[in-house]
Amino acid sequence: MELNNLLSGPPETLLPVDPAAAELAAGLPPVGAAAKFPTSSLAWSLLAEEAFAGGRTIEAYAYARTGYHRGLDLLRRNGWKGHGPVPWEHEPNRGFLRCLAVLGKAAAAIDEKEEAERCVTFLRDSSPTAADVLA
Repeated sequence: MELNNLLSGPPETLLPVDPAAAELAAGLPPVGAAAKFPTSSLAWSLLAEEAFAGGRTIEAYAYARTGYHRGLDLLRRNGWKGHGPVPWEHEPNRGFLRCLAVLGKAAAAIDEKEEAERCVTFLRDSSPTAADVLA
């Protein structure tokens, strides 16, 4: 008889390989990847990071929000119930986590404090490693 540990919490959510990952690795620019693979959180995260680094905060916010919502959809389709670990160590999760990090930074930059705090908390709750790496 197998017993479940009721104190262990929800299982990790491990996303499938991002549809744009191979082509991005082969040199496809993020804008081309987002157009070809609009469900790719990785492509949207790269666009968001590039825009944020370039001082284009509103673009970064929009790109990050798009990738974040695409990621939430995929998380739910893969068993996530609105909470629980989304480990950074599983590379296909990184696009979503990167979008969440940029969304929080962009929200803070436009003084949307509640959204920024929510994103920081969500990121830390999902993956402490991601929160540290992306801080």
